[in-house]
Amino acid sequence: MENLQADNQKLLKEARAEREAMLKEARELKNKMIDDAKDEAKEEANKLVAQAQAAIETEKKAAIADLKAQVADLSISIAEKVLGEELSNKGKQEKLVESMLDDANLN
Repeated sequence: MENLQADNQKLLKEARAEREAMLKEARELKNKMIDDAKDEAKEEANKLVAQAQAAIETEKKAAIADLKAQVADLSISIAEKVLGEELSNKGKQEKLVESMLDDANLN
Protein backbone atom coordinates (compact mmCIF):
# COMPACT_ATOMS: atom_id res chain seq x y z
CA MET A 1 0.00 0.00 0.00
CA GLU A 2 2.82 2.36 0.88
CA ASN A 3 4.44 1.60 -2.47
CA LEU A 4 1.19 2.37 -4.22
CA GLN A 5 0.83 5.70 -2.42
CA ALA A 6 4.46 6.53 -3.16
CA ASP A 7 3.89 5.74 -6.84
CA ASN A 8 0.74 7.89 -6.87
CA GLN A 9 2.62 10.78 -5.25
CA LYS A 10 5.41 10.37 -7.77
CA LEU A 11 2.93 10.34 -10.67
CA LEU A 12 1.16 13.43 -9.30
CA LYS A 13 4.46 15.25 -8.92
CA GLU A 14 5.47 14.35 -12.48
CA ALA A 15 2.06 15.38 -13.81
CA ARG A 16 2.30 18.74 -12.04
CA ALA A 17 5.81 19.31 -13.35
CA GLU A 18 4.65 18.43 -16.87
CA ARG A 19 1.63 20.73 -16.53
CA GLU A 20 3.86 23.60 -15.36
CA ALA A 21 6.24 23.00 -18.26
CA MET A 22 3.33 23.03 -20.73
CA LEU A 23 1.91 26.22 -19.22
CA LYS A 24 5.31 27.88 -19.35
CA GLU A 25 5.72 26.86 -23.00
CA ALA A 26 2.21 28.13 -23.80
CA ARG A 27 2.95 31.50 -22.15
CA GLU A 28 6.22 31.83 -24.05
CA LEU A 29 4.47 30.97 -27.32
CA LYS A 30 1.71 33.49 -26.58
CA ASN A 31 4.26 36.23 -25.84
CA LYS A 32 6.20 35.42 -29.00
CA MET A 33 3.04 35.54 -31.10
CA ILE A 34 2.08 38.90 -29.59
CA ASP A 35 5.58 40.33 -30.16
CA ASP A 36 5.62 39.05 -33.75
CA ALA A 37 2.20 40.59 -34.41
CA LYS A 38 3.34 43.92 -32.95
CA ASP A 39 6.49 43.91 -35.10
CA GLU A 40 4.49 43.06 -38.21
CA ALA A 41 1.97 45.82 -37.44
CA LYS A 42 4.79 48.36 -36.98
CA GLU A 43 6.37 47.35 -40.28
CA GLU A 44 3.04 47.63 -42.09
CA ALA A 45 2.35 51.02 -40.51
CA ASN A 46 5.79 52.26 -41.58
CA LYS A 47 5.14 51.06 -45.14
CA LEU A 48 1.78 52.84 -45.22
CA VAL A 49 3.31 56.07 -43.89
CA ALA A 50 6.10 55.90 -46.49
CA GLN A 51 3.56 55.30 -49.28
CA ALA A 52 1.43 58.21 -48.07
CA GLN A 53 4.46 60.51 -47.94
CA ALA A 54 5.46 59.48 -51.48
CA ALA A 55 1.91 60.11 -52.73
CA ILE A 56 1.83 63.51 -51.04
CA GLU A 57 5.18 64.44 -52.58
CA THR A 58 4.00 63.35 -56.03
CA GLU A 59 0.78 65.36 -55.69
CA LYS A 60 2.75 68.37 -54.46
CA LYS A 61 5.09 68.24 -57.47
CA ALA A 62 2.14 67.89 -59.83
CA ALA A 63 0.39 70.87 -58.21
CA ILE A 64 3.53 73.01 -58.47
CA ALA A 65 4.00 72.04 -62.13
CA ASP A 66 0.35 72.88 -62.85
CA LEU A 67 0.66 76.21 -61.07
CA LYS A 68 3.81 77.08 -63.03
CA ALA A 69 2.03 76.24 -66.29
CA GLN A 70 -0.93 78.44 -65.31
CA VAL A 71 1.39 81.34 -64.41
CA ALA A 72 3.22 80.97 -67.72
CA ASP A 73 -0.08 80.94 -69.66
CA LEU A 74 -1.30 83.99 -67.75
CA SER A 75 1.97 85.84 -68.38
CA ILE A 76 1.79 85.12 -72.09
CA SER A 77 -1.85 86.21 -72.21
CA ILE A 78 -1.05 89.49 -70.43
CA ALA A 79 1.94 90.12 -72.71
CA GLU A 80 -0.19 89.49 -75.79
CA LYS A 81 -2.83 91.96 -74.58
CA VAL A 82 -0.24 94.62 -73.69
CA LEU A 83 1.55 94.27 -77.01
CA GLY A 84 -1.75 94.16 -78.89
CA GLU A 85 -2.78 97.42 -77.21
CA GLU A 86 0.60 99.04 -77.79
CA LEU A 87 0.63 98.10 -81.46
CA SER A 88 -3.03 98.87 -82.15
CA ASN A 89 -2.29 102.16 -83.86
CA LYS A 90 0.61 103.57 -85.87
CA GLY A 91 1.46 106.33 -83.37
CA LYS A 92 1.85 103.90 -80.51
CA GLN A 93 3.93 101.60 -82.71
CA GLU A 94 6.31 104.42 -83.58
CA LYS A 95 6.61 105.45 -79.91
CA LEU A 96 7.35 101.88 -78.92
CA VAL A 97 10.04 101.51 -81.59
CA GLU A 98 11.61 104.84 -80.60
CA SER A 99 11.53 103.88 -76.95
CA MET A 100 13.20 100.58 -77.70
CA LEU A 101 15.82 102.30 -79.84
CA ASP A 102 16.51 104.80 -77.06
CA ASP A 103 16.91 101.98 -74.59
CA ALA A 104 19.27 100.10 -76.92
CA ASN A 105 22.86 101.08 -76.34
CA LEU A 106 24.51 101.32 -79.73
CA ASN A 107 28.30 101.73 -79.56
